Amino acid sequence: MRRIARPLLYLGTVAVVVGFGRIHAQFIGKYYFHSSARLPWAFGYAVLLCFAAYGMGLPDLTRSRRSTLGAAVGAVGAAAVGISVVQLVFGSLLLPRFVVAASALTLVVWYWVCARLAMAGRDRAELRDRVVAVVSVEEAEALRSDLALAPERPATLVAALTPPEACSVGPQSKPLLEAALIGRASLIVLDRGAQADESIVAQAAALHENGIRVRTLSLFYDEWLGKLPLSELERVSLMFDIGELHRSRYGRVKRLADALLGLAGLVVLIPVTALVIVGNLIANRGPLFYHQARLGKNGHRFEMVKFRTMRGEDRTTAWTELDDPRVTPFGRWLRRTHVDELPQVLNVLRGDLSIVGPRPEQPKYVAELREKIPFYDLRQRVRPGLTGWAQVKYPYAASEMDAMEKLQYEFYYLRHQDLTLDLRIVGRTLRSVLGRQGR
Repeated sequence: MRRIARPLLYLGTVAVVVGFGRIHAQFIGKYYFHSSARLPWAFGYAVLLCFAAYGMGLPDLTRSRRSTLGAAVGAVGAAAVGISVVQLVFGSLLLPRFVVAASALTLVVWYWVCARLAMAGRDRAELRDRVVAVVSVEEAEALRSDLALAPERPATLVAALTPPEACSVGPQSKPLLEAALIGRASLIVLDRGAQADESIVAQAAALHENGIRVRTLSLFYDEWLGKLPLSELERVSLMFDIGELHRSRYGRVKRLADALLGLAGLVVLIPVTALVIVGNLIANRGPLFYHQARLGKNGHRFEMVKFRTMRGEDRTTAWTELDDPRVTPFGRWLRRTHVDELPQVLNVLRGDLSIVGPRPEQPKYVAELREKIPFYDLRQRVRPGLTGWAQVKYPYAASEMDAMEKLQYEFYYLRHQDLTLDLRIVGRTLRSVLGRQGR
């Protein structure tokens, strides 16, 4: 049901708006809807509704009836206000008020239904993917934590055994088989230590013959969590191609897309800069921009530019905190709306940044992490980005431990780098911005 919930939401949106457009034309306005200028505006309103629904996390991110209803009302309200503002700017009733209001009221119910379908499908998926993992105690805790957040594929860890606990100590000893039977497992996950034990592999093979899937820890992280396990990063870092390095056509297309989106961002930056200047004069006195040294592709050093959000802007002494006291009230608003990031389109046009890629780090932190992680430089082989897989999966890094966590997502991105994943990241970033998930 999760797979069909989103198409149903989008198709239902178009059907409702066009349907009410036809009703208005036939019974109220007495005109032929399909040949009128209102048809394209009806589709435009439907697209705006779909964007608003996606931005509010519908249909698959809401977790309760109350949050679902709030998201549905927020989405249709934002879209209705948006189309009304457009009509006000154009000075013409491009779409009848009846169509706008009736569609909004109907779609609140429809969005709620689609979200409930997605929630039901998610619950069934969690029951379907029942995992027994043969991993270390620390890895088991990390798996539980990751599965409780926002995995790419929902699953429940029903049992965790260490390799010594899972291995057979006699002809009748089958601890992994017993754990899988008790937990009604549908998936077995083996770390490297488990894969090296013949008795564990034999038990996993018997389970596989009975229809239970078996995955290595690395593959489970990749398919279910959208990351690579920290314990295996060094081992797998040599075993995949990177789009920018090994597929030249992808690199060219991506750079062309960066240039086009950078130009579009420049058009937005010009009027926004005027608004930020006014805001700074009132509540954030000081320089307009903030420049900071970052390392880009192949260690290229460049100055990244943002709108200033802090007092003093000395960020070189420590990792920036989530609720950093140096952030001004106006700067907090800039961060929450992500407006502070907008000047980075200049870096995109210069070629320092891409739209999508690993976020560039300060030279100091790169040097520290390079000493602790011998394979860290692999992320420096591609152009860093305004947004990335790590940013949409793990929202904020405020320490070395957070940086290590993000590195697992960045290696996933390097392993799967292509235009399809880039588009997914852009879509999730828009959802984050529309949902006002700032720092």
